Amino acid sequence: MARITLDHIRHAYNARAQAAGDYALKEVHHEWEDGGAYALLGPSGCGKTTLLNIISGLIRPSEGRILFDGSDVTDLATEDRNIAQVFQFPVVYDTMTVYDNLAFPLRNRQVPEATVDQRVREILEMTDLAGMAKRRARGLTADQKQKISLARGLVRGDVNAILFDEPLTVIDPHMKWVLRSQLKRLHRQSGFTMVYVTHDQTEALTFADKVVVMYDGQIVQIGTPAELFERPSHTFVGYFIGSPGMNVMPAEITGATAMVGGMAVPLSGAPHLAAQSRIELGIRPEFIKLERGGLPVSIEKVEDIGRQKIVRARFAGQKLAIVVPEDEAIPAEAGVRFDPSAIGVYADSWRVEMEA
Repeated sequence: MARITLDHIRHAYNARAQAAGDYALKEVHHEWEDGGAYALLGPSGCGKTTLLNIISGLIRPSEGRILFDGSDVTDLATEDRNIAQVFQFPVVYDTMTVYDNLAFPLRNRQVPEATVDQRVREILEMTDLAGMAKRRARGLTADQKQKISLARGLVRGDVNAILFDEPLTVIDPHMKWVLRSQLKRLHRQSGFTMVYVTHDQTEALTFADKVVVMYDGQIVQIGTPAELFERPSHTFVGYFIGSPGMNVMPAEITGATAMVGGMAVPLSGAPHLAAQSRIELGIRPEFIKLERGGLPVSIEKVEDIGRQKIVRARFAGQKLAIVVPEDEAIPAEAGVRFDPSAIGVYADSWRVEMEA
């Protein structure tokens, strides 16, 4: 297991890159704790797989260093970094039994057979594969094969980290939930440093202790699921995390009051704003209350999704999503009240601090 340090990492696929826009991965400078479970979350093309491949050694960064427990591994080959990697599609040896698939990486390192047997049986039990230990991998389902890949990643007790590159893409929805739960349990049992790449917020939030949100080649926030929901540091985080995502509206601010299209919205304090910034308000749909006598809105439609309703409305010309409990009536002449403590103020997409 290892503490992973990303020391001013940048990467461009064009050797002549100069401007920031030329870099697929803009500067990343973070340290991930030994034994932590991290998810790299973001849309396609945001740089998360590039970063994972830099950690694994499949790509050498254009700039910066990567360290495991303080030792520089930037120039080490993948096999010398002592990591395990699980890919998007199952990688198994079809002609081998499930047992031998797990035993292979240990035997390849000339581990004594008694130790191989002990470790393989332990991981087979841990991953619920013991019942098919003697079956050949050929003919197994995609989710069973991916479980073999996951188990093979866990079987070595000496790895610095286990890296997962969208490992549940080919798995059906029910099995995704099962495997996510098992991965979380396996992390608690094994204590390995794990890094999990995904574009699915549910996968990231249910697996990771800390979620690393990436956008446009950079890390925009690292936090617990609660931190990402309650205090998004960037408007993209607010939009990407949650369903529906955070409402974002252009505003002008004077003191502790924001003006949105002529409507005055009270804030919890006066934000620190730099001149010439693009100012926006961000508030989650869960922190908006529909009530008579509130700020006027026009309701466009109501989506009933079972446990709650999502009200789609217009406020001062801006689209607004509001989450309402399933049993709550929608007023005929509705207004809205925003919880001032739940409103974030963003300058050029980044959250700014407020004075009490």
